[in-house]
Amino acid sequence: MRHGRAVVTLDHIDLTDLDRFTTGFPHHDFDVLRREAPIWWHAPTDHTPGGEGFWVLSRYDDIVAVATDSTGFSSEGGGDREGGGTTLEDMPRGSAVGSLLNMMDDPRHAKIRKQLAPSTTPRALRAMEAELAERATTIVESAIAKQDCDFLVDVAAELPLQAVARLAGVPQADRHELMNWANVILDYDDREVGETNDRLQAAHARMFTYGVELLERKRAAPGDDLLSVVTQAIIDGRPLTEHEQRLFLSLIIAAGSETTRNSIAHGMAALVERPDVWERLRADGSLLPNAVEEILRWSSSTPYNRRTATRDVDLRGRHIAAGDKVTLWWSSANRDETVFDDPHVFDIERTPNPHLSFGRGVHFCLGASLARMEIRMMFETLLDRVDRIEMSGPVEYVRSNKHTGVRHMPVRIVATH
Repeated sequence: MRHGRAVVTLDHIDLTDLDRFTTGFPHHDFDVLRREAPIWWHAPTDHTPGGEGFWVLSRYDDIVAVATDSTGFSSEGGGDREGGGTTLEDMPRGSAVGSLLNMMDDPRHAKIRKQLAPSTTPRALRAMEAELAERATTIVESAIAKQDCDFLVDVAAELPLQAVARLAGVPQADRHELMNWANVILDYDDREVGETNDRLQAAHARMFTYGVELLERKRAAPGDDLLSVVTQAIIDGRPLTEHEQRLFLSLIIAAGSETTRNSIAHGMAALVERPDVWERLRADGSLLPNAVEEILRWSSSTPYNRRTATRDVDLRGRHIAAGDKVTLWWSSANRDETVFDDPHVFDIERTPNPHLSFGRGVHFCLGASLARMEIRMMFETLLDRVDRIEMSGPVEYVRSNKHTGVRHMPVRIVATH
């Protein structure tokens, strides 16, 4: 045993065994990988989608090198593959691959992104700031009134969900139903990767029907929201296909709310364990911007993205062949000892803090500015109105290697006097 934990060896690491992620991200596995096998061939196991092995990149510099080489490492596919995508499970072309923004290569990806970018700049988001501040206050005061609550559901999820509904043009009354559909799709609590069941099929079907109806209304009466932009966009002389538009709705609901709510939850959990840090933040609000960056590094809500090699390449002495799956483990890069001093220490004064929680390269997260704003506002409000927060039960994590998600986080909130 080492530090109360069984010694991890390469032979025992299976990153496709979802049970390995049910207590949070397995940082101990990646400590071993960065040290012993930074470019590691993960042979297929009984859990691996398609029974096909893949490359695991765990060090910061290697991940940045691949993420910024979008011609050599594709978000769509490569080699002799008929599909690909950004998940370990191969997706066929005509599904999400080549149609979903994060599973699309340039130049089409860049052209669509250019249409969306003006709505998500810091300047554009400032118009939402006062409204979001009011929403944050209402959320926190409601949680305080309950005293005992589920921090994930009652606090962390609410502001990102309300904000993305506002930005996308989704009626606020529909936001919880959309979140429930996304939860079913993203959490593998009752299935394995690549498997389906009645719950998943029902969620996909209802979200499809909802998307068709909502997007039709946007085409008929566009507003200034992102979904209206998508329905009106002209790329290479043609509008986006209905399929692309529906996929964008799914993407913005999942990516626009799920990742930020988990960052808020993980950040709060870190502060509950460190009451002295919580008090420092309450005493000195100027530390909050740095604390937001450390929360983002610490939480790393999207553990990995996959790319496909489009050509043969040698990386750190390992030969990666065209068509090989290559996984970039952002969560590991954010704990790389060669980049971050004491990476397993939660340090709100860490500077510089060049974390990769929003990715790197052409697929850098379009919602980064919004996520930072939401995290800052939520903690500003909590620090102002809450004396302390105590865990009243264990944190329950989603069963997934693609999302370091929290299902439930029972807490007791003690208000300031």
